[in-house]
Amino acid sequence: MPFTALGLDPRIVQAVQEAGYTEPTPIQAAAIPVIITGQDVTGIAQTGTGKTAAFTLPLLTRMASAADPANGRRRTRALVLAPTRELAVQIEENVRTYAKHLPLTMATVFGGVGERPQINALRAGTDLIIACPGRLLDLLGQGHGDFSGIETLILDEADRMLDMGFLPSIRRIIRGLPKQRQTLLFSATLSKEIETLTTEFQHAPKTIQIGRRSNPAETVAQWVYEIPAHLKPNLLGHLLEDPAMNSVLVFTRTKHGADRIARRLEALQIPCGTLHSNRSQNQRLKALKDFRSGLVRVLVATDIAARGIDVDGISHVVNYDFPPHAEDYVHRIGRTGRAQAIGDAISFVSSEDTGALRDLERFIGRGILRKKAEGFDLSAPAPPRPAGPPPGRGGNQSQGGQRPPQRRPQGGGGPSGGGEGRSPNAPGGGGGRGRGESRAPVSAHDPSVYPRHQDPRRRQQQQRRAAGPQA
Repeated sequence: MPFTALGLDPRIVQAVQEAGYTEPTPIQAAAIPVIITGQDVTGIAQTGTGKTAAFTLPLLTRMASAADPANGRRRTRALVLAPTRELAVQIEENVRTYAKHLPLTMATVFGGVGERPQINALRAGTDLIIACPGRLLDLLGQGHGDFSGIETLILDEADRMLDMGFLPSIRRIIRGLPKQRQTLLFSATLSKEIETLTTEFQHAPKTIQIGRRSNPAETVAQWVYEIPAHLKPNLLGHLLEDPAMNSVLVFTRTKHGADRIARRLEALQIPCGTLHSNRSQNQRLKALKDFRSGLVRVLVATDIAARGIDVDGISHVVNYDFPPHAEDYVHRIGRTGRAQAIGDAISFVSSEDTGALRDLERFIGRGILRKKAEGFDLSAPAPPRPAGPPPGRGGNQSQGGQRPPQRRPQGGGGPSGGGEGRSPNAPGGGGGRGRGESRAPVSAHDPSVYPRHQDPRRRQQQQRRAAGPQA
């Protein structure tokens, strides 16, 4: 079925064809004609099957066919809510591509950037607003924006918004919208909680489900490497020696872990970028731009990027840290194999992940292939613990969190503590030892070797204090 058979505005069909699309995906073919009629729709389809176009193309057709108000005053007519900045930006890019021949205005509203352009867009009555709930609710609370003319509300990745705690914000936003409106809800997975909420947000919606619910795309090959946690960095470097891994998205559990992996890959001369919540919006956009253009081969990200990244040609997704929730796995691996392309999903599974792996296999209804990496030594021992914190930040960032507090020696040669490499989190420390520094199992300063009153280090400290401050 061609796009011309779906009832779309001819100008939109022209833009779609100019973008290189020739025929709709199943979710697009099923949803577009229904949405054009004005009916509420709940759309469920696997990640990477074209859900964004499934709601934006008919939305733009309805907006293009409706006449402007007689008084000429422009008003906001459609609102799209998305859980992350990346997804909001991606939706905006798609809409601008499809609406290039239409006289419509649009804007995005999300945190991490200045408010003034967003306030101006809300005041001007921009035709279409694409927003994250938090920033939008904040600006509405300041009195900016008039949504009394909203005709269509779209909740994209609704289950993710629920997971992120946006439900109260969404309810407050919806209370300010006209009751007579079209409401569309789209997601790759649809939990029972979200299904219950469709009765609150929608009126007699038509449910359109393509493929098996909550299952990864069939075009993604999946397998697992069972590996000790300390060998994960070595295995990732080993796998990246394969030139076929030319566009790789690596997922970690923490932002500090993402930074640590990126530094290691850069040391191996592998171009990479990072994407997580500690990065500014400009840094995040640049990382995505460099990844899309091929300037960087690897993008290391936390789950903030699991939804909303739409990059053509991602060859591999690597779950460096196995996700604790099956839904997150589905969305992570859905970044490859998009639009019916072929992709590979690789997961590193250590001993603490076996339970989550079993839960995932039950969730998707099948087992995942186990593999062994050719030419990789799984018997390598764990590296010894470092004798002290790495230079610069005392090791806190590289360890991904706070170190447990430990006693530190008192005094010690003035304000600098009498040595180098002291952790910034241990002010006034002594002898150059940072807080939380690892020690040898048995040392000359171990109380099990020297009683407290005979500890040589303690005697040295007492002697320094008796001598007074040094010049």
